[in-house]
Amino acid sequence: MRVKDIPLDDRPREKLILRGSQSLTDAELLAILLRTGTKGVSVIEVAQKLVSKHSNLAQLAIQSVESLQKNLGIGKDKAATLVAAFEISRRVESQSKSFSNKSIVSPSDIAKIFIPLLRDEVKEKFIVVSLNSANRIIRYDIISTGSLTESVVHPREVFKIAIENNSANIILLHNHPSGNSEASNADIKITKRLVEAGKLFGIEVFDHIIVAENDYYSFVEKQKI
Repeated sequence: MRVKDIPLDDRPREKLILRGSQSLTDAELLAILLRTGTKGVSVIEVAQKLVSKHSNLAQLAIQSVESLQKNLGIGKDKAATLVAAFEISRRVESQSKSFSNKSIVSPSDIAKIFIPLLRDEVKEKFIVVSLNSANRIIRYDIISTGSLTESVVHPREVFKIAIENNSANIILLHNHPSGNSEASNADIKITKRLVEAGKLFGIEVFDHIIVAENDYYSFVEKQKI
């Protein structure tokens, strides 16, 4: 059966959009990556054969481009797509473990985590780091990319994320691609607005940290908040 012969709501891509990724089988997830089948074999059949041959996704994830091409219906493009997808998964897991369950005691703790992640960014990114009541990082969310101005960093967006994450408090974080770690007048103005908004929402702004190359600026250390 070809994918286009499957009822629309049961096709892998549409099923993911409508019901979430957890509703898909391993083969259906692979089918989305592979995109198309080959002559006489549907993309879902190709994906099912891959899963069956390698026992599970963990075994499949360690295959090279060359070894994947030995499977029927897998050419260089599909093999490269699979290897890239599994590598992304490994990196996400690795980066998550770098701060998961880490207790934040000082601004330097945050700087050590995020300097490597933001060092090579060419655009400013404003990030909300959510902490639980034990000051452990729950997650972080990028809420804007580009110039740091009041129009793109609004208290409504910051505290919407904090509330959704059930944050006890938050750390504001952004980078200066210029390499200058000093806070600008705009940085100071925005920080004051967000600190005041936090008081209204009952969510403390633990700090606002600017990272620039290998240096950082902490509003708490500078006694600006």
